Amino acid sequence: MTVAEVDKGPTLGMRHMQALLIFLNIVVVYISRLNIGVAVVAMTNAETTNPDFPEFDWDEKEISYILSSFYWGYVFTQFPGGALCKLFGAKLTMGVSTFFSAVLTVVTPVAVNWGGWQAFCAIRVIQGLFQGMLFPCIHEHLAKWSPLQERNRLGALSHTGIECGTVLAMAITGLIAKGPMGWPGISYVSGGLCFAWCILWFIFSANNATESRFTKEAEKNYIESSMEHAEDFHKTKIPVPWKAIFLSIPFNALLVARCSEGWGLATLQAQIPSYLHGVLGMEIKSNALFSALPFLAMWAMSYVYVLISDVLQRKKILTLSLIRKCINSCAFWIPAIGLIAIGFLDENKKSLAIALMTISVGVNSGATIGSSLNTIDLSPNHAGILMGIVNTIANFMPLISPLVVGVIVTDSSNRSQWQIVFALSAIIFFVGNLIYIIWGTAVAQPWDAEDFLLPKDAETSANDDTSKPQAIEDSKNDINEEKTN
Repeated sequence: MTVAEVDKGPTLGMRHMQALLIFLNIVVVYISRLNIGVAVVAMTNAETTNPDFPEFDWDEKEISYILSSFYWGYVFTQFPGGALCKLFGAKLTMGVSTFFSAVLTVVTPVAVNWGGWQAFCAIRVIQGLFQGMLFPCIHEHLAKWSPLQERNRLGALSHTGIECGTVLAMAITGLIAKGPMGWPGISYVSGGLCFAWCILWFIFSANNATESRFTKEAEKNYIESSMEHAEDFHKTKIPVPWKAIFLSIPFNALLVARCSEGWGLATLQAQIPSYLHGVLGMEIKSNALFSALPFLAMWAMSYVYVLISDVLQRKKILTLSLIRKCINSCAFWIPAIGLIAIGFLDENKKSLAIALMTISVGVNSGATIGSSLNTIDLSPNHAGILMGIVNTIANFMPLISPLVVGVIVTDSSNRSQWQIVFALSAIIFFVGNLIYIIWGTAVAQPWDAEDFLLPKDAETSANDDTSKPQAIEDSKNDINEEKTN
């Protein structure tokens, strides 16, 4: 049977439903995560939104604690998230994580009225702990549901929820705060969306195609046959080859690339607006259009990358390894050039500065296809574990980079100091991707094998054990034959 004759089941099957559910999950949790920016403004300056609701007198230090508190919890549950997903499955782990995140979102207004900014911080930390488990589960789930030929497409489309959720969070939270529900409405709507997703998730999701009651037999066979594993694979708990993972050169190349992305993206999104304000006298954060442009560009470019990579893979123009490396090079090196260029612009080139910032952030969206999904390539069996390790370490980069900027930039209007910041980020972008190009790969690693940790003679022993009953039976037959004779 040729590839063209393979029965893949319905045109839009349950594997596509899983990708859609992941997309929607990312959208709703990003809205609940990123609504904080508008919410804090509305809560401390009610006159700008709806004055019928309580206003809080928080200083800048307290606000900074509130804004950052989510990530205090978020970075610590990435790794446990991968382990829990492997133990209990993505359906339960993602469902519980999103449900309790929704509960915390909904009770936020009551908690803040009762306990002030301290209660707000506590809720955000716990919310971060729950949401930190999601992305390792997402990669584990994609690995279980995506046939090899469609893995890149389904993974990339589902991850566009990051850009969609970011844009929607910026678009709807301001409207809600100005409406009759005021700033508490931001929490109620965000939590309500998460609850709605939970209902869909527990109805339509399954840990794999064999467990789904909605999956047609043809689609089930197509998904399972593409993965080349044993029949009892989904019931078997495969031990994690920790030593092999941490000593793996392709995995460490991926880890370096993702840390570089974390540092570079933090500079693009957080530091460029500060530079444009301090050196070029532009107030980006107060201009809704300028603030949204980079994220709209990311959202649009993410689909461009999906189309390009899909064509290249479907027509076999490039291997998946080359596709990932080429797209990651665009996502890293073009923004590196943009960072250098922005540092040399004068005040009379403000439009060019906005354009460069938008292009650099937009092009960087290719990092999802370029390197983020590489965890599934290296080890479909341990994708959640790999994502947990990578995200744990990479998520410290956005926490560290502002501290480094604070040491370098002592005067926000000093162009030369900002040029050092941008040059450092450009070098990190360049070197990180170069390491990924040289040592990265999209080929599954030997330690992904189900029997990797079994003793070398295990298979032989197993064969010997299975042959013993037959040998005994043959001996009995020989004895009976002799007695008969």
